[in-house]
Amino acid sequence: MNYIYKIGVLFGIVLLFSTSCQSEKKDKEEIKIGTKKEKISSFDLGKSVFNGKGKCYTCHKIDKKSIGPGVIDIIKIYEEQNGDLIAFLKQEAEPIVDPETYAVMKTNFAIIKTFTEEELKAVTVYMNEMGKGKTE
Repeated sequence: MNYIYKIGVLFGIVLLFSTSCQSEKKDKEEIKIGTKKEKISSFDLGKSVFNGKGKCYTCHKIDKKSIGPGVIDIIKIYEEQNGDLIAFLKQEAEPIVDPETYAVMKTNFAIIKTFTEEELKAVTVYMNEMGKGKTE
């Protein structure tokens, strides 16, 4: 009987360790590698939206007028007139730069409406820094 008791205790210990090791193994399986979101700078997000999702680059070059005014001119005029670029992009303010091309710009507001608040702010950060001479 003593022999059966020892085997039972030994079996219980093995069962306890195998169960505890199993839970550690399960925890490790739940860890997903490569899914951590890295924080992107506002400048880089703005650049990505300006040149990607927003397609702003098709009409707005950094240092010269194209279809629309250049970024340097936009930033200069918004600073001089204390304008709110985000309000304009949200269609909550009138255009103050090159209003005669506003009709062309209006067609792009459908795209701009898909921007998150973070993306809107990031685009203005990108434009402000590029407008002040930052190089990419």
